[in-house]
Amino acid sequence: MHGWFQYMRSGDEKPKVTRQLLLRVLSYARGYWWHIAGMLFTILLTTGISLLTPLIFRNMIDVVIPAKDTNRLILLGVALLLIPAIEGGINVIQRRLNATVGEGVIYDLRSSLFARLQRMSLRFFTNTKVGELMSRLNNDVVGAQNAISNTIVNIVTNFIEAVALIAVMLTLEWRLTIVSVLILPLFIIAAQRLGKVLRDIAREAMDHNAKMNAHMNETLNIGGALLVKLFGRANEEEKRFRERAANVRDIGIRRAVVGSTFFVIFGLVSAVGTALVYGLGGYYVITDVFTVGTIVAFGAYLGQLYGALQGLAGAPVEFSTSMVSFERVFEVIDLPQDIAERDGAPALGEVRGELEFDHVTFNYSVDESKLLKDVKRYGRHEDVAAVLSLTEKKKKDDEPASDSGEADSTSQAREVALEDISFAARLGQLVALVGPSGAGKTTLTYLIPRLYDPTDGVIRIDGRDLREVTLDSLSSAIGMVTQETYLFHDTVRTNLTYAKTDATQAEIESAAKAANIHNFIVDLTDGYDTIVGERGYRLSGGEKQRIALARVILKNPRILVLDEATSSLDSESESLIQDALKRVMAGRTSIVIAHRLSTILAANLILVMDRGRIVERGTHEQLLATGGLYSQLYETQFKREKVL
Repeated sequence: MHGWFQYMRSGDEKPKVTRQLLLRVLSYARGYWWHIAGMLFTILLTTGISLLTPLIFRNMIDVVIPAKDTNRLILLGVALLLIPAIEGGINVIQRRLNATVGEGVIYDLRSSLFARLQRMSLRFFTNTKVGELMSRLNNDVVGAQNAISNTIVNIVTNFIEAVALIAVMLTLEWRLTIVSVLILPLFIIAAQRLGKVLRDIAREAMDHNAKMNAHMNETLNIGGALLVKLFGRANEEEKRFRERAANVRDIGIRRAVVGSTFFVIFGLVSAVGTALVYGLGGYYVITDVFTVGTIVAFGAYLGQLYGALQGLAGAPVEFSTSMVSFERVFEVIDLPQDIAERDGAPALGEVRGELEFDHVTFNYSVDESKLLKDVKRYGRHEDVAAVLSLTEKKKKDDEPASDSGEADSTSQAREVALEDISFAARLGQLVALVGPSGAGKTTLTYLIPRLYDPTDGVIRIDGRDLREVTLDSLSSAIGMVTQETYLFHDTVRTNLTYAKTDATQAEIESAAKAANIHNFIVDLTDGYDTIVGERGYRLSGGEKQRIALARVILKNPRILVLDEATSSLDSESESLIQDALKRVMAGRTSIVIAHRLSTILAANLILVMDRGRIVERGTHEQLLATGGLYSQLYETQFKREKVL
C-alpha cells in the first residue's frame, strides 16, 4: 500500500497529505489531550484484558480439565464472565471520552468556519453557492471530526492490538506466528484493490447525494415552491427528483455489494491463514510439539490479529476521506478577507453624519484567490465547480440588483461599475440618486457600509476613511433599507430587535408607530409575537417594507441609505411608507435612490447617474433648466406623478 498518509484519486494524481496538514488537524485535538490520554489508557487496558481469554481457555484444556480440578474450573468460568463485563464498562467510558473529543472538534470547527464566513464580503457570497457552504458546515465538518474521534482512534487501537497479539503469539509458538503473518501481503493487495473501488464508490455516492440535496434545496424553499406552482412543473420536478433519488439508491446498492465483497475477500484471506495455522498446529499437536490448549489459544489470538489487520488495511480509505474533509474546511477558514479590518483600527465614535465620496472608482472584478477553489472529487474524470456560481466572472451588468421602475433607453453594460464619483452629503442633508436602471445607483449605496471597497478613491464619514475604522462601529452608524426586504422566519419582535437586541417594548412600539406599522402588528393574532414566515412571505410587500423601516428607526443611525422603490405597492401602502420615510429621514444624512417626485423635490442635492458616472448634479429647478438627462427622466417618469 502507498502508505496511510497518502490518498488516491481516479487517474494518476496522488496528492499527499502533508505533515503540515496533519499537525494542523492534530491542533484541533489540543484542548482534549486529557480525554485522548484517557482513551489511550482504556485502549491499552481493554487490549490487555482481551489477551486473557485465550490463555484461560488454554489453561482449562491443558491443565484444569485433565486434572479434574472443579474449583479452579469454576474460578476460570467466573473469570470468563467478568472479562466481557469489565471490557463493556471500560468501553462505555472510552465511548464517552471519544464522543467528548468528537463533538468538541465539530463544535470548534463549525464555530471557526461560521465566524470566518460572517466576516466575508458580499462579493464572496454573490460568487458562492449556499449549498456548498452548508455542505462544508455540516458534511465536511462531520467528516473531519471522524478523523480524530474514529479513524485515528481505530488506527491506534488496531496497531496496539496487533503488536500485543504478535508479541503474545511469539511467546506461545514462534513458528505458527511466522506462518500467520506470511499472509500479510495478501491483506495489502486486497486493501489496495478493493479500497480504491470503495473510495471511488463512496465519492460517487457523495456526488449523487449532493445533486439530490441541491434539487431539494432549490424546489422546497418558498421561492422555488412558488415558481414550481406558478409554472405547473410539479410533475417534471417529481421526475427529476426520482432520477436523482434513483442514482442515490443504485449507488447505495452497489456500495453495499462491493463492501460485502470486500469483507468476503478479507474473510477468505483470513481463512487461508487460519487453515495454515491449524494444519501446521495440528501436526505439532500430533507430534507432541505442543498441546491442544496452545493451538486453541493460538486460534483465538489469530482471529483477533486478522481483525486488527483488516482494520489497519481499511484505515487509509477512511483516513484519506477525513483528510479531504479537513482540507475543505481549512480552505474556507484560510480564505483572505476581501473587506478586512485594519489591525488596531479605532471605532468611529460619535458620528455627526457627514459623508464624502472622493474620486471613487469601482468594478466587480473577482479575485479568485479570495474565493473557494474548484474541488476534484474521487471517482470523476472532470473537475466539479465546488463553489463558483454559473454567472460569468466578469459581470457586464454593474448592479447586484436592478433598480425597478425606471426606463432604460441605452445599454448600461460596461466593465467599470462606478467611475470618478465625487460628492459630499452634509449633516442632515438628503441626497437623491436618479438615473436609468443599471446606471450604478445601487452599487454606490453598497459602498457606504463597506459591503464592497472602492477600487480607487476614498469614502469618508466625518473626514475619516471608512477603511481606517472598525466594521462594527461603521455598521452602527449606518442604517440601510434595500429594495428587497429580508425577514427571518421568526416573530415580528425578533425581526425588529435585530437592530437593537436590548430594545424595550416601548422603544419597539415607538419605532413601529413611526413606520406606520404598529396598528397592523397589534391586529395580528399574536401581535408582536406573530411568526412572519419564510423570508416574511406571510406579509405583503408594503408591510415588509414598513417593518424594515421600523427596524432602521430602532437602530437610530446617523446616516440612512435606502432604496425608495414603491412601484409594486398599492396606493395605501405607498402613502403609509412615504409618510414613514419623512419621519425616518428627519435629522439624518440620507442617501436615497429616488423613485418619487416628492423625494426629489425635498432633496438638497440630486445626483443624476448614467453608465457609472455622475453626469449632472443640483436641485430640481437647476437640473430642469439644463435640459439634460434629468429633464428626460422627469418627462418620462416623474412628471406623470405630478399630473396624477
